Order: sequence, then C-alpha cells, then structure tokens
Amino acid sequence: MSSTVPDRSATSTAGSEREDLAPWSTDPYTDALRNGHGPLFLRRTDGWLLPLDVERWCAEADAADLSALRRCEGPVLDIGCGPGRLVAELASRGHRALGIDVSAAAVAHTLRIGGSALHRSVFDPLPGEGRWGTVLLIDGNIGIGGDPHGLLLRTADLLAPGGLLIAETSPLDIDERVQVRLYDGRLAPEGTGEEDRAATRGALFPWARLGTPALLRHTQPNAWRTVDQWVSDGRPFIALRRTRRVRTPSQNADTANNTAVISSQFPRNTSGESPLAGL
Repeated sequence: MSSTVPDRSATSTAGSEREDLAPWSTDPYTDALRNGHGPLFLRRTDGWLLPLDVERWCAEADAADLSALRRCEGPVLDIGCGPGRLVAELASRGHRALGIDVSAAAVAHTLRIGGSALHRSVFDPLPGEGRWGTVLLIDGNIGIGGDPHGLLLRTADLLAPGGLLIAETSPLDIDERVQVRLYDGRLAPEGTGEEDRAATRGALFPWARLGTPALLRHTQPNAWRTVDQWVSDGRPFIALRRTRRVRTPSQNADTANNTAVISSQFPRNTSGESPLAGL
C-alpha cells in the first residue's frame, strides 16, 4: 500500500508544528507504541476486530501481571515482550529476564524502561536454549505463529528440565487459527485504491486464540504437567511444568558460540557480567 498522504505540513496559529497530524505510517503497531495508546486491533479477513490493549501494555505491570510474575522461577524469557513492562518489572525485582520481540520499536521501548530485550522471533536461535527457568506467553502470545502445538514444542526446547511455562489464555472456550492484520481503525488516504482504503495497513500473518481447555488439548501427553490455573482481573492464566524434553532441539549453530555472540548484545551490563551468567 502506498504511504503517500495528504499534505500534513499545516501549522497551528502560533506557527508550531501540529503534533496531532502524525505522518501516515505503514506500521500501526509502531505508531501505537510511540503514542502510548490505541486504537489498535487484530483484524481478520472477514472484517472481525479484536481490540488490543496498548494502554495497558505501555503502562507498568498491573495486579494481574504481578500474579503471573510472582510465580516465575529462575531466569525468565518473555516471548513477544512488546514494550517491555514485564521484563522491566522482573528486572526491578532482581530477576534475570530477557524479552524478545519481532518489533524493533517494542525492543527499543523495553530498553528505554530498563529491561533487556533482543529483536528476535521465538523461532530464531536464542541465548540460553534449554536453560530458561520460566518462559512467559502473556497478552495472548500463545497465538504467535498460528500454531499452538508448534509453539509449545519450541517452548519446551527453550526451558530447562522442570522449567515453567506461564501463559495467558482467552477467557472464551475457543480454539481458533486465523489470518489477521494489525489495524488502527483508520482508512487509507484517498487515491490509494478502493481495495486499499477498505483494507488494513499491516501485512497478513497467522494467529491463534486459545482458551485454557484448548491449550491443554495441545499439550503433548506426559510432556507437561499443570501446576496452577487462575484468573486475575478477568484474565485467565495457566502454569505448566515441562516434565520431559518433547523433542531433540535442532542445532542451528554451535550452542556455546551462539550464546556467546548473542549475549554480547544485551544492554546494561552494570555488574560486569552478561545477564545470561549462570543460565
């Protein structure tokens, strides 16, 4: 879609630049993080919208978040960390914690508020594979990739034996795989084509929505043990312990070398050691 926009160089009567006329962007998620608020949605191809709670993501960890963070054990990997409120909160509590996100804007925001984060997909090589004490899939991130079974396999690869997966699920009893786009509710500018004006600005990507019963159906028998289930502020969570390795992890590179290289990308090394030290 074209990013051409009408002239937005208008100024206020005082001659200052109008801050409310932000230039048209092809990345509504980056726009939302920059502004600290929505509207922002996941939009299915049939037009159905799922609101995304950008304001909560950009705020400090709330009581529901803390109910999950209090259960964390050992070093924590936050998959799809977004703007980093959970990683920053964990760091403030003395946890070794790393966030990963495919959004460079989200990673930058996490670093600004005191968390550690890498611009990575969960399916990329990651530091500390097989040694994380806890993996987080919060804010619906169990839907990443649109393949819950595959994501659970990958999560098992990342966790240490006996490690903990804490996931937030949908309050609905749902098991859905869909193609979605990010959408901020605005129409594209005139002149970009009728099909573009009716479409969202983000590219299609696979997503899933799962309630707790559906997530449990996707866990491989004898590979996961349910530790806890709870609801806080209307948000359901589940904690699962990895009881055995689900598969032999693929080795994309020498593990020691891969970890050493990626560890060097961590910011804020105040102790003189990598945040991965001891993993």
